[in-house]
Amino acid sequence: MDADARRIRELERGFRRDGLPNLIVDLSATEDTFTRAIPFLTLVFVVEVMNALDVNAGWANLLLGLGGAVVLFGGFGLLNVVRGRRFLSIPQRVGIPELVVFVTLPALLPVLFSRQFLFGFTTILANVAILVLTYVVVGFGLVFIVWWVVVRLFALLGASVAVLVRAVPLLLFFSLVSFFTTEIWQVFTATDSATYWTAIGMFVLLGMGFLVVRLPSVVREVQAESHGGDVPFRRRERLNLALVALISESLQVAFVSGAVWLFYVLLGALLVSAEVRGAWLLQPTTVIWDVAWFGERVQVTAALLRVATGVAGFAGLYYAVTILVDSAYRDQFVDTLSQQLRDTFERRSEYLDLLRRRGVAVVPGEPTGGHADPAVQRSSPESGRSSAT
Repeated sequence: MDADARRIRELERGFRRDGLPNLIVDLSATEDTFTRAIPFLTLVFVVEVMNALDVNAGWANLLLGLGGAVVLFGGFGLLNVVRGRRFLSIPQRVGIPELVVFVTLPALLPVLFSRQFLFGFTTILANVAILVLTYVVVGFGLVFIVWWVVVRLFALLGASVAVLVRAVPLLLFFSLVSFFTTEIWQVFTATDSATYWTAIGMFVLLGMGFLVVRLPSVVREVQAESHGGDVPFRRRERLNLALVALISESLQVAFVSGAVWLFYVLLGALLVSAEVRGAWLLQPTTVIWDVAWFGERVQVTAALLRVATGVAGFAGLYYAVTILVDSAYRDQFVDTLSQQLRDTFERRSEYLDLLRRRGVAVVPGEPTGGHADPAVQRSSPESGRSSAT
């Protein structure tokens, strides 16, 4: 492998570390993404097969297990034959047929052997959800994006200083007024866990919805500010960049919400005594942490944590709306994110130039000067597909 080929591989690894794997040319959404997740998908598959056994069947479980093994091996064997592989070979790449088998085969076992149709249907839905989550986590480098944002969190928070100065005083005023009211404590503590967390989830979903609204304009502005080169961004690259922006703003909102939560936990532990809680709630509550503080008992209770979480959820929603409508924040955030990504986009330009020199089309339909150099290609033994990865 020559120096250019090594540099191409190095740049592609850098794109993955930056949470932008879709900057890699000819990256397959299905094969490359799910092939990298083969160990995880295999583990899920085995667990679901074991879970399909009827624990109340006693020794009949042995027959069910043998029958399930026959179905699984037969299904995979037939797929291997259709795909041109040996009957018992292990797939080295994952395509649409393998994904269909992953979704449907574990769901067939409880239907065939126990007539558990609802369980089979639930398994299909769970497997589809797992594939979607895998696609986001692996295909868009979610873990690397989160790490990239966490490392730069305080630099990105600098974009929201002006918003914090304007929003936090008003937010604290209204939240303080509501925090010390009987109704707030009764509302957040009298509901059951499912209803309570559904309400908190609504705060989160609404906040994410407000952040998603402005993503297209953020992506366009970041592209313009960062000077991404003469090759326009593909759709998957724009989606990847949008996910980086979304997680950047989401973690900022989470940081503000976490700070508000911690503030009210401490404030409630200091000022809301057992006598006050008894008068507000008319029932005892679980004490999680109890410590002596200058002769007084400072207690953190389950009720306090519920109320603080509810107030923090509302604070996060309020802050998400604030950064959506604040034009000064939008400009500052775009500038900061563009500066953080400028190095990545400069490496993208170098990467595309190297591929062009080796005859790889970096734009669909682009004429090339020759055949792509095999030194930078990875060929699939099953499909014959090559990519510059």
